[in-house]
Amino acid sequence: MNKLSSLALCVMLAACSEAPVASNAAQEAPASVQPQGSGKPVIYQMFTRLFGNKVDSQVPWGTLAQNGVGKFADINDAALASIKALGVNYLWYTGIPEHAQVTDYSAYGIAADDPDVVKGRAGSPYAVKDYYNVDPDLATHPAKRLAEFEALIARTHAHGMKVIIDIVPNHVARRYHSSVYPERDFGRNDDTRVVYKRDNNFYYVPGQAFKVPKGDKPLGGLPHPLADGQFAENPAKWTGNGSRSPQPALDDWYETVKINYGVRPDGSYDFPQLPAGFENKDYRAHAAFWQGKSVPDSWVKYKDIALYWLDKGVDGFRYDVAEMVPVEFWSYLNSAIKMHKADTLLMAEVYNPAQYRDYIRLGKMDYLYDKVETYDSLKAIIQGKEGTQALADILVRNQDIAAHQLHFLENHDEQRIASPEFAGDPVKAIPAMAVSALMDDGATMVYFGQALGEPGARDAGFGKASRTTIFDYWDVPSVQRWMNGGAFDGGQLSAKEKALRGFYQKLLNLSRSQGAFGGASQALAQSDDKLFAFARWQGSQQVLVATNFAASAKEGQVAVPKALIEKWKLADGQYALNDLLGSNSGTLVVSKGEGQWHYQLGAYGAAAFELKLQ
Repeated sequence: MNKLSSLALCVMLAACSEAPVASNAAQEAPASVQPQGSGKPVIYQMFTRLFGNKVDSQVPWGTLAQNGVGKFADINDAALASIKALGVNYLWYTGIPEHAQVTDYSAYGIAADDPDVVKGRAGSPYAVKDYYNVDPDLATHPAKRLAEFEALIARTHAHGMKVIIDIVPNHVARRYHSSVYPERDFGRNDDTRVVYKRDNNFYYVPGQAFKVPKGDKPLGGLPHPLADGQFAENPAKWTGNGSRSPQPALDDWYETVKINYGVRPDGSYDFPQLPAGFENKDYRAHAAFWQGKSVPDSWVKYKDIALYWLDKGVDGFRYDVAEMVPVEFWSYLNSAIKMHKADTLLMAEVYNPAQYRDYIRLGKMDYLYDKVETYDSLKAIIQGKEGTQALADILVRNQDIAAHQLHFLENHDEQRIASPEFAGDPVKAIPAMAVSALMDDGATMVYFGQALGEPGARDAGFGKASRTTIFDYWDVPSVQRWMNGGAFDGGQLSAKEKALRGFYQKLLNLSRSQGAFGGASQALAQSDDKLFAFARWQGSQQVLVATNFAASAKEGQVAVPKALIEKWKLADGQYALNDLLGSNSGTLVVSKGEGQWHYQLGAYGAAAFELKLQ
């Protein structure tokens, strides 16, 4: 972190040494920003395999024995208390279902996986090979791994947070097999003589055997008895990203096979269609529509998977590449889930803005990734490639679906903010994080290590620098410093890391504090494209949020529209403004029914000014 950025952060938070830090003791955010209820979802994405790892070897392509791995047991009460204090009410445990990987667990009845069709040594969590069990890497006693995860669910609930896990409907590992319910295996009853049949779970290339991709050697060329450039699959199946070649390319999702949802090879549908007007009906009407309908076998299998995990105590699902699966399936699955457990949180990775409304209204999703619009614009603004007007346009354009958007600045697919490839300094993202968390009623997500400024440095093997690897056994240095040997008290963090985490804690708790942040939102016009301001209000609380994306201090002068002044019932006069995020100064003057808001922000600053009515 450079000198300017360090100073800006310390000024914003009053003093680095006094910033809130996680500890085993009571860790409440300041009383003025404590949630009055559960508030909107604030989701903490934890890459579970890496989270609790205490080993710091960082050997590229290293084995579990060399580089270590985090366990369910490492997510102890101290960890959960500290995460909750950050302002979190949902924990997304990423990488839970058992997936293909190279470590030998044959002693526990788990078939060895072939490194020729595994990415990395630890494997991708998105190449699931048993949806009814969990990753043995995560268990202290692999034979009891499911019970250990159930205990973690119970611990999480005891700390007042809910649990989300992944479901990956578009694809599974090339060799899927459940040790718990083998009779429910994908492909078990497929007719492999044909490319397509409605109740086949996979698509096939009849008469041709699978060939591994040409190019890089598995495990970086390190020896392994199964790494021979061969993998037995005959006939070949279509690859997860839709490749129909019996020999996918290296940039294909070659470790996975695509699930058939009753979409014929020509793109036409082989299942019932939702009637016109169903975008306006609730999940109960959708569930009623599917009663008695004949649907593809894969639909039923995924419904059974979801209900199985709900009965285990899971509270929500994150759906991978949801737009690669027809929206009618989501209507079928999500309505069944909501009928089983109405408060289940359903969030999905959908990258095409033109399809957002269909997946919300027809697919019955609660939240969709706001990647292509808000995330991409915030990243471009941080990097100086775009001005803040883009944010105002997004706020207007998506007003009707704002409450269904999931905002984030990091996740397992994206570059770390502190990496040189993104911002190079986590402080530069402070205004972006304030926008992301406060701009509307949508959910907020933070990635583990984000609040500490984790840079995702070094190549792990298959995983490369700037993104914390999801493929390898590895560690996350900033998280280890916060973890402090299992105390989770931030005892090894630097003053700058403590200050950054303090900002996140104050911001996330504020975002869930109801009041104005559970109400309406309106962007306010500014001439400086390094500044972005907006209003939030509900009931008797009005808040003016200002952000400065510049590397120098800025003064903002904003006209507050007459219509908003009337809506807030503000009489002429001067109004004191109290910054809920720090100690920034500002005033609002109303004259003849029109408002002039003046504020000052430091470099990379953010403020949330609450109006103090006279």
